[in-house]
Amino acid sequence: MKAAFYERTGAAAEVLQLGELPDPQPGPGELRVRLRWSGVNPSDVKSRAGLRSKVPAFPRIVPHSDGMGSVDAVGAGVDAKRIGERVWVWNAAWGRAHGTAAQYVVLPERQAVALPEGTPDEAGACLGIPALTALHAVLTAGGVAGQSVLVAGGAGAVGHYALQFARQLGARTLIATVSSEEKAQIARAAGADLTIDYRRENLAERVREATGGRGVDRIIELDIAANGAADLEALRPGGDLVVYGSGRGEFTLPFFPLIAKNLNLRCFIVYHLADADRSRAEAVLAALLDRGVLQHRIAQRAPLAQIVQAHELVETGKAIGNVVIELP
Repeated sequence: MKAAFYERTGAAAEVLQLGELPDPQPGPGELRVRLRWSGVNPSDVKSRAGLRSKVPAFPRIVPHSDGMGSVDAVGAGVDAKRIGERVWVWNAAWGRAHGTAAQYVVLPERQAVALPEGTPDEAGACLGIPALTALHAVLTAGGVAGQSVLVAGGAGAVGHYALQFARQLGARTLIATVSSEEKAQIARAAGADLTIDYRRENLAERVREATGGRGVDRIIELDIAANGAADLEALRPGGDLVVYGSGRGEFTLPFFPLIAKNLNLRCFIVYHLADADRSRAEAVLAALLDRGVLQHRIAQRAPLAQIVQAHELVETGKAIGNVVIELP
């Protein structure tokens, strides 16, 4: 099979290789997916760059956790009726050597989820990390029905989905932070009632104005290191700060707002969702996909031969939406 892989960490142009690898075969409880699309996420480029560990976890790694394709083979114990099923996959490269930047991937059958027919193929490569991160942030702690919700980075891959999910699941008021008018328009199209340019405006002041001085019920945060202190000011007493990312490995928060306002700090990583949380998110996502109510913002589609450029684009942070790779 044609695949991209790396054997040491470093810059994309220096370590990513294209080549032929043996076609994988499914074992008991596994299935094989003939991939059409592979999603490139920030976590994928960070792992390849060696930001988490300079030493790769495996001698050779095929990157990317997200992907879309069709089941073309099954192992013992897996229903043969799944052959031909359109699926999206999750955690393909999490703790594994073989991700989705290849023509085939073998996974436990649980990690290949049926993709509704009305959903575009490439959108399936955006669901495992961006969409499920956004959906769990919306669903956790009782959900957002009737709440005022602030989504940090409302035009980003996760934020764009979070706005849509929050709107579909009953949020009363939606606020998004953005860094440009172009991104503000994208966030408003996804459901934001108000956008705040965090580079020019005071977040807490604008939130208090928008909520009659009360503050928001929930903040969905992509970078607690950069935004955490302002978030504590913008939350109402008893509010939830739901965090899925940080720009730095260490950060500080003022203790007094946390305790004086009885705030809840809720951190999670989508790779480690509890089975019940993942099943709930998958079920809600399937219902929304079936209804055709979601926008899937694809910033760039690239062939496998341009995987280096795709990684570099994600690293710049300039992609407004998801970057996906088409498999030959």
